[in-house]
Amino acid sequence: MGKRTIERKNAIRSSIGRIFFYALAVLVQWALIVLLVTYFGNRYPIIAAVVRGAAVFFALYVNSRDNVSTMKMVWIIVLLVFPIFGLILYFTFRFNRSKRLMQKKLRIVDEDILPLLQDTGKVNREDLDIPELDRSNIKYLNDTCKFPTYKDTKLKYFGNQNDCYDAMLEDIAKANDYIYMEYHAIEDRESFARLHEILIDRAKAGVDVRILYDDIGSYVFISKSFIDMLQTEGIKCNVFNTAIPFFTAFVNNRDHRKITVVDGKVAYTGGFNIADEYFNITSPYGRWKDNGIRLEGPSVMSLEAQFIEMWNFADLRYKRDGKMEFTPRIHEFEPCDSIVTPYADSPIDEEPVGENVYINIINRSTEYCWFMTPYLVLSDEMKRVLINARKRGVDVRIITPGIPDKRTIYALTRSYYYPLCQEGIRIYEYTPGFLHSKLCLSDDHSAVVGTINLDFRSFYHHFENAVYILDDDCFDAIKKDFYDTFEQSDEVTEQYAAEPNFFKGLAKSILRLIAPIA
Repeated sequence: MGKRTIERKNAIRSSIGRIFFYALAVLVQWALIVLLVTYFGNRYPIIAAVVRGAAVFFALYVNSRDNVSTMKMVWIIVLLVFPIFGLILYFTFRFNRSKRLMQKKLRIVDEDILPLLQDTGKVNREDLDIPELDRSNIKYLNDTCKFPTYKDTKLKYFGNQNDCYDAMLEDIAKANDYIYMEYHAIEDRESFARLHEILIDRAKAGVDVRILYDDIGSYVFISKSFIDMLQTEGIKCNVFNTAIPFFTAFVNNRDHRKITVVDGKVAYTGGFNIADEYFNITSPYGRWKDNGIRLEGPSVMSLEAQFIEMWNFADLRYKRDGKMEFTPRIHEFEPCDSIVTPYADSPIDEEPVGENVYINIINRSTEYCWFMTPYLVLSDEMKRVLINARKRGVDVRIITPGIPDKRTIYALTRSYYYPLCQEGIRIYEYTPGFLHSKLCLSDDHSAVVGTINLDFRSFYHHFENAVYILDDDCFDAIKKDFYDTFEQSDEVTEQYAAEPNFFKGLAKSILRLIAPIA
């Protein structure tokens, strides 16, 4: 058995041990608080009264402040029915000093980047020959979210993740100045080995090579010795949000972005991470279906800014590396008619950018609006706009996996089929395996490609990124990907349009109840 294989197995054992220790430590903390409050509440009735009063107060506070109706209902029920546990959860997730501290640190990072980013997008949206409803979505991303819109970006869509990865490696091999990579998960196995060889070569040539990875996302895939090896090879590594055995709200906020930037000229994003199961080297969930997109043009600066934002944000927490400077670069690109707005979403700024962009697209759709998503866990607002679109005559279709990677989430996904199917929304399940693509296409002239699922975690808990596209030649490839995937999927609309029996309906209702805070 090779040395690297032994190291990988040891890393997996170590990671599983870390996960177990972390989970146990959190459970012990919560149990200790519950036991102490219960003990003193029974011994001193005034304490029990204070706890119940506090639970009622915060339930009223939630009712007046929380903007998401589904979350509001869940928090009120939990606080009133389980006051001790509810208060612990609420102070952990919603009324937490650590999250406010992270908001402050993110603002510090953005103050250095966002003003410079605005200068990279020179498109006047009023001059664009697009429908007014599309212009309003651009206005939202430009003015509220501070993400510029660009022309002259050449796009290539990949409905197959292996083809996208091959193209990405070719571009990385040509890097002369820098390679920035940000992924939720990287794995020290075959898929990364192909990239690793190229990164070593480029680092030796003096290229600035950086990898930012999420700690929880890569938990069972890599070891400290692997990261140390990359560092000695000249590959700078940074970890986002290291898990510690003291539960805070921020530990629930993971970096789910997938970004590669090469020399400020070419960038990639999409659904796949750098791990073997994403490329069907291993197949624990049948055939893995994913997607990606290549950008070449001025809009790459926006993805570069998003990477630097997260790198500096991680460093503000851990102080390991000098702050990266965002320096917009001017390159010559061939003119083209694309209208592109790369954007990102953060769970700590209280602005659900990912969900709002999808809602805006659905609301302006007149002919069709199609989605691919691995998980379907909807807020009341999202469910309502999907149903309203169907009632307006829009062809609404959603493709989800046929084989799950997480059985509980799969059951939760299917629990949302009935209210959608009974209104005529068409649901498909990708029968060969696990569909992980995150994709939206509407009326042949607007699309979103990126990391954002149709679920609560993407909309409210994770750091995400995507590209909003208007009227581009790549729409032919996107539409073909949809048609090809429809052909490989079973339509389950009729099956789930019938009302479930009482017990199944009750189980699904309970699952949906906990979804917003899961």
